[in-house]
Amino acid sequence: MTANPPTGAEQIQWDLRDLYAAPDDPQLEIDMQTTHDLATAFANQYRGKVASLTAVELAQALTDYETIMQILSKIGAYAFLAWCTDTQNPALGKLMAKRDDHFAAVEQTILFFELEWANAPASADSLADDAALTRYAHYLKQKRLLQPYTLSEPEEKIINQLTLSGSQGWSRYYEEVFSKLTYTVDGRELTQSEVTDLLFNPDREMRQKAAVAITQTYQENSHTVTFVFNMVILDKASKDKLRGFNSWVSARNLSNQVDDATVDALIQAVTARYDIVARYYRLLRQQLGYDELFDYDRYAPTTTHPEPKISWEEAQQIVLEAFGNFDPRMADIARLFFDKQWIDAPPKVGKMSGAFCYSVSEDLHPYVMLNFNGDMSQVMTLAHELGHGIHGYLARTQGELQAHTPVTTAEMASTFGEMLVFDHLIQQQPDTAVRFAMRMRKMADTIATVFRQIALNRFEHTIHTARREQGELSADQLAAHWLQTQRDMFGDSLTVRDDYGLWWSNISHFVSMHGYVYGYAFGELLVWALYARYKQAPAGFADRYLDVLRAGGSDWPHKILAPLGVDLQDPQFWHEGLNLLDEFIAVMEADAAQINRH
Repeated sequence: MTANPPTGAEQIQWDLRDLYAAPDDPQLEIDMQTTHDLATAFANQYRGKVASLTAVELAQALTDYETIMQILSKIGAYAFLAWCTDTQNPALGKLMAKRDDHFAAVEQTILFFELEWANAPASADSLADDAALTRYAHYLKQKRLLQPYTLSEPEEKIINQLTLSGSQGWSRYYEEVFSKLTYTVDGRELTQSEVTDLLFNPDREMRQKAAVAITQTYQENSHTVTFVFNMVILDKASKDKLRGFNSWVSARNLSNQVDDATVDALIQAVTARYDIVARYYRLLRQQLGYDELFDYDRYAPTTTHPEPKISWEEAQQIVLEAFGNFDPRMADIARLFFDKQWIDAPPKVGKMSGAFCYSVSEDLHPYVMLNFNGDMSQVMTLAHELGHGIHGYLARTQGELQAHTPVTTAEMASTFGEMLVFDHLIQQQPDTAVRFAMRMRKMADTIATVFRQIALNRFEHTIHTARREQGELSADQLAAHWLQTQRDMFGDSLTVRDDYGLWWSNISHFVSMHGYVYGYAFGELLVWALYARYKQAPAGFADRYLDVLRAGGSDWPHKILAPLGVDLQDPQFWHEGLNLLDEFIAVMEADAAQINRH
């Protein structure tokens, strides 16, 4: 096995100087002191008075509060972005710890503000509709919903302070452990990104070797990861109990601005259509000519021809063309990320695995992290994260308190970006066999985004519930829950080996973002329905779509999406997206029949 060929992304590293010049930039210390001083002055002026402020006074208080949050966002972004590409650097780890300590101190000082507003008399509800508070109206209304789940200020301060050595500390430790893991395949030490790439290899033996290597590394670290999982789940349970949340996911649903019933409707709709998953894998097995599919065959290409590598320059061109065909304004914003070095692309030891987009504040811009290896799947990842980037770039004008979107709409722009690129590529492809392979890859990605994420949600539900009812969970118990929820999804279409039982280990959302994963399914099904509307009636759609992105988190998700013809409060909405997936499978089956006749 040879080293991966260069892609042209090796030197694509983000320029963080829009934030700070270096970890020892004096401005970083100045900003820390500034936020400390501003927070102290803010507390002196407003503590104990929030409920009695007039609309104009409250608007000024929010402006002052937002200023503090913007500077904190800048400090936090720099520390994290510098660290995540070099997690083994002790100086950057120290900066992260310093950031966390500073955040905790400032948050302790200004914590009273949201608490006093949440617990203000009922008469405060009407205050949020005053014209003087238009910029902050939704933020104020949303925070009022927290009243039943807030504790006293001293209690909130204790929780806030202990988070540093609790969930936040464990999350950082977990990321540092996984960032330095290696996986041995044919005598070569691979990173997480590199070994995962092998699961897409046309050679079944190579996929199997990769799976063995992954399992072996996870096994070697199972005690550490099992302990971390138990600690963060216990931390979550303790906080939920203190706050009085009904279930382990209720806090996430509240922050997502969606009720438990809507999430339950999504989960029930998806799990009821696991037959779509089985239908896809039966088709994959047929095309591969196997008697039995195993978990390491999930991403096997349907052609024996090696997928051509895509250079960084080609990936950029593909994404910009696809975005530009939809609307030139999207391409113009995306181009800024390349031209102004807002992207960090190459994989390397010590860098976090995966990909993300990090939005900063109103006066700055988002950053995108990738582990680009030249595979077509990474082109889709680039489109996905730039979709987030465009969303964050447009929504930043809403300000620090209303720019950020809940999970329910956060994955919409990213998934829509992927759909634009997929549609662009398949329209350019005249060969039925190649189009079939592309659709198979797209469906594999969609299954991973919709059905797998809901299966992950079911795993989370099981382990959080079991931890609360039964106490600390062993690695074997976690594996049993993992295998059961995965096998429920695949049915008899694919054999999930017992060795797959440890593969929950490297899903960081389980550690740092409890309950988040259903948002991917939410966004994917939403976009399938949206894209169908776009293709049916393209006139004016781009304008309405960009307006939705521009709105950020300034209103309830169902209201923001209404101009696009979406009713998130209709339980049947999810079935619309699932039916489109069913139709997509039918197209693939027809393609397969045509290919097999020749």
